[in-house]
Amino acid sequence: MAKLSEICTINMGQSPESTTYNENGEGLPFFQGKADFGKIHPNVRVWCNAPKKIAHKNDILISVRAPIGALNVADSDCCIGRGLASLSVNNSVSVAEYIWYALESKVDYLISMGTGSTFKAIGKNILFDLDIPLPPLEIQYQIADNLDKVTQTINLCNAILEKLDLLVKSRFVEMFYNTDDKRTIADICSIITDGTHQPPKFTQDGIPFLFVSNIVTNEITYNAEKFISEETYDELYKRTPIEIGDIVLSTVGSYGHPAVVKTNKKFLFQRHIAYLKPISSVVNSIYLHSAILSNDAQRQIEERVKGIAQKTLNLSEIRKITVPIPPLALQEQFAAFVEQTDKSKLAVKQVLEKAETLKKALMQEYFG
Repeated sequence: MAKLSEICTINMGQSPESTTYNENGEGLPFFQGKADFGKIHPNVRVWCNAPKKIAHKNDILISVRAPIGALNVADSDCCIGRGLASLSVNNSVSVAEYIWYALESKVDYLISMGTGSTFKAIGKNILFDLDIPLPPLEIQYQIADNLDKVTQTINLCNAILEKLDLLVKSRFVEMFYNTDDKRTIADICSIITDGTHQPPKFTQDGIPFLFVSNIVTNEITYNAEKFISEETYDELYKRTPIEIGDIVLSTVGSYGHPAVVKTNKKFLFQRHIAYLKPISSVVNSIYLHSAILSNDAQRQIEERVKGIAQKTLNLSEIRKITVPIPPLALQEQFAAFVEQTDKSKLAVKQVLEKAETLKKALMQEYFG
């Protein structure tokens, strides 16, 4: 076991003067925090011609505030603000890829050590004193290689899922771009309302009570933290008589995410989720799901949200959103294509779940 400061040079970020920022590519790329991170390397948004703290190419970057523990790698020398720290690994005693995974295993701990009222943050002492298991170099290489392989499988699965989603969007545009018949959500849904406005009496177990986080993937997940009784469900169900084929839509925070009810599993939800009951003789619910996710509908949603601190998509605005309504036979043809694609996604998700489970087990084995 070793302290992180014994195996890495730790450089805490410091924001330069705002007058030294520019968007012209002058100076070094400037990264302030996790918001700048891409999937592999940081996304360059601004540059700085008078940096106060510099991270070097191949340094590990870690966010130390809002949120704590996000990781990336510098692909060039760069300026880092106070939301980041950089780690230069001492290659004589450790392997950079190994340290990356060791840090990934410590994220929950680092978050728990955050302090502050507005934004949780960790200071340099937390990073400096962080305990890292330090086996011989050859073992570190083997551990990093094992975790690289399973991580590559996870990344590949996620990439395939993204491509399948893009395939559905492309087919939607291909089939319905020139549809002249456009109608409002109010025209094609018999009920447009939202979840209960009063927090129900929760129970230890029972029927899942869902929040926006349960539909942000555009599918319903039932891994609820809150539950209600059958009696509460029977009362609240009168407001939102959920059936297979209905659609729920997030309206606050992460707004604009629709999900189709596909099973008879009972659930209810908070008021930050809208409830739409499509008129089945007019619109296919799977088609409507894709129509809401289309670029045009999402643009309308962006134009209609209200508020600054917490943007909200009101029911009155949802009713005004227009979508193309082609003949029902064409909608059903598209829905059949989506269902076939969903079967492919399910197979990929099963592989993804196994890979994620394996990675968690390996992380526990290697880092405790």
